[in-house]
Amino acid sequence: MSNIPESVSTLEETRTRLCEEFVSVTGSDIGVAQCYLAENGWETERALNSFFEAGMEEVFAVEDSPERNSSPPKVKRRKMDKPQVNEKCIDLTNEEPASTSIAPVTNSKSAEPKASASVSSLEDPDDRKLSLVSWNVDGLDTVNLGERARGLCSYLALYTPDVVLLQELIEPYVQYLKKRAVSYTLIEGGDEGYFTGLMLKKSRVKLLKSEIVSYPSTQMMRNLLVAQVKFKEQELCVMTSHFESCKGQAEERMKQLKLVMKRIKEAPPNVTVIFGGDTNLRDTEVVKVGGLPSGVCDVWERLGKQEHCRYTWDTKANSNKSVPYVSRCRFDRIYLRPAKEGPGSQMTPDHMALLGLEKLDCGRYTSDHWGIYCSFIPDS
Repeated sequence: MSNIPESVSTLEETRTRLCEEFVSVTGSDIGVAQCYLAENGWETERALNSFFEAGMEEVFAVEDSPERNSSPPKVKRRKMDKPQVNEKCIDLTNEEPASTSIAPVTNSKSAEPKASASVSSLEDPDDRKLSLVSWNVDGLDTVNLGERARGLCSYLALYTPDVVLLQELIEPYVQYLKKRAVSYTLIEGGDEGYFTGLMLKKSRVKLLKSEIVSYPSTQMMRNLLVAQVKFKEQELCVMTSHFESCKGQAEERMKQLKLVMKRIKEAPPNVTVIFGGDTNLRDTEVVKVGGLPSGVCDVWERLGKQEHCRYTWDTKANSNKSVPYVSRCRFDRIYLRPAKEGPGSQMTPDHMALLGLEKLDCGRYTSDHWGIYCSFIPDS
């Protein structure tokens, strides 16, 4: 083997790495990765597009058929009952403000974490608070995807957040949400493969404009979805993204973080900026880029680094992915930059909790990531 030219060896290493990244994104195996990459000139983005276009529309065909009972799956809880919804479609038109008095949900040591606190009421008399959910819904995993999507809608019906930030959507999932979440405006961060999305509660959040910002050197079809909105009298900029995956993509991930922080800093002083998404970040990477800019806070850190909200990717507790190792990471993060003047200049984090810790009737969780629920208190 010593007489193999260095260029050939380097090529093999490069293609092996591309295959591993393809497998990480798609959940397929090395053989599938080699096939799609070879057919697409070893260009990752083309190969991923080709993979995702292969029959995804059939995912919801059985789940959405008239013969099936279309009431949402039960979200099993202790001391926390979700509203019973028996309509054919989950109509999220409840105009009550989102709950901001929900006690934190604590991870247990078992493989099936349970809610540890009760909810006295899902109605908060102070409807001035802004509520937000960020969730990587793992649309790339097609197992029980229909029921898991219905599980997401059940959580939205329960918590009625003002803003929803979603990652790893696929087109059938989007069409499902459009039919079910009729009280929300849905903005898509793409139309091919997998992408992000923003949902805004129509009765409380007005969309002014939106845009998709490209990451110039992404190899995994990643971008930044930005929406300018109005909540009450306040102007907000809400952003979501899914940063590059895999340990070996740290450099690209840090480039993406820098771009996001640049956009946050450039926002007008009268605008409050909230970013949320699956960042795949390690704390050391945030340090390497110089930390967060002045005026920008990590909401989990600002709320005291509560242990029950630390790990949003937790293979010790979440069994959706069959992996031969335990990985507990804070991949999903929320950043806040309050406005520097005018309404919203005193916007502060109020509460954080994890969602999706209960198994659905199918025996799986809504996603391989826990969702994040946050509320914010505006200035008085």
